[in-house]
Amino acid sequence: MIPRRGLLTLMIATGASMALLPLAAHAQPYPPPPYPPVPPPRSEFVPVAPPGRRVVWEPGHWHWNGRGYVWIGGHYIEPRPQYTRYVPGAWVRRGPQWVWVPAHWERVVS
Repeated sequence: MIPRRGLLTLMIATGASMALLPLAAHAQPYPPPPYPPVPPPRSEFVPVAPPGRRVVWEPGHWHWNGRGYVWIGGHYIEPRPQYTRYVPGAWVRRGPQWVWVPAHWERVVS
């Protein structure tokens, strides 16, 4: 027979270890699912006159939202102060996966 104090200690220890089990299960993330191929780009209307001198048209692109690809329509983007070179968005291979690198402005150091 287990003394009453020992039984209480055993119950607390067991309860504490059982409480940590769900946390341990979440510590190891599942590998990402394979993505289906990216659909072909959509044709879109590009306005003739930009709304400003320094803006650049960023074409639309497909974006993976976790369940499927959604189309992000094209739009004008403005540079941030002291950023002078525009880099268009592109799909880039990183290891076995393709990732979308959005269009952005870069600072050119002379």
